[in-house]
Amino acid sequence: MTQDSSAAAASPPAASALGAGSPEPLGNERFTPVPELLPVLEGKATLGAGAKGPAVRAVQQALVDLGFSLYGGADGAFGAQSTKAVRNFQIHARTAFPLVRAVGTVDAATLRALDALAPAPGQKGQRTHLPGPRYQGTPVRVVVVKNEHRTFLFTPEGQLQAVFGNAVGTRYTQTDSGLKKVTGKLDEAAAHALGQKLWGGPVFGPRLVDLSWATGARSGEELHGTNAPLQLGEDVSHGCIRHDNTAIVALYDALSVGDKVAIVDSINDPNLGPVEPPGKPEPGPIVASR
Repeated sequence: MTQDSSAAAASPPAASALGAGSPEPLGNERFTPVPELLPVLEGKATLGAGAKGPAVRAVQQALVDLGFSLYGGADGAFGAQSTKAVRNFQIHARTAFPLVRAVGTVDAATLRALDALAPAPGQKGQRTHLPGPRYQGTPVRVVVVKNEHRTFLFTPEGQLQAVFGNAVGTRYTQTDSGLKKVTGKLDEAAAHALGQKLWGGPVFGPRLVDLSWATGARSGEELHGTNAPLQLGEDVSHGCIRHDNTAIVALYDALSVGDKVAIVDSINDPNLGPVEPPGKPEPGPIVASR
């Protein structure tokens, strides 16, 4: 069934009050004060289309802070955008949590994965299970993971800097996987002019980052913004990688011509790794875009 979390109790259950045989309580402080999540944790309810209330809002905020596209933000109402964001998270999480299924509703296995991967309250980014910032040994600044619709930005030292939701190519106009490099950057005026010339409107948003293959051969793909934010998190483009307009500005500001960009089908692509080169210190705080 689907839980309407607005009707649940108002105070969080103490771990000692869960009783014998109860599931291990959640450990992330963003979830522990939300008693409406307990039926999901116990396997008595799921969160899906039509659910409303604090449990939905807590899950939505975790997804936003992890960098998944969720147009409208954490509004406490589980609709089509929440279903899409949950499914994208499940596609990511199932490679580390085998009980997770990509169905678009939040069950106990999905909640456990969120509890483990989401950052602490008020923070953005991801705790563990990250793509490595190297492609076949070459350091990269960006990793685009197509099946979960996220773009990971790394510092030049290989530490995670930000995570953004994206939209990639359709099955007929796929975004090509492989190692690319930044060959040019268009500011707002130039991006709008190009969009007007090619498509009759400002379809590229406020910035565009042009990509070629790492060899220098033309790829015909770019990182850019969008005038269709409801489609983020989907396979909808002609091959380019679309982002929220705030995100593309951040990417534009962070990247330089010559920086490498890895585009992969999934986070477990064998060409990636590791997150930190041997002997380097642990990464510092990380952030994510909405």
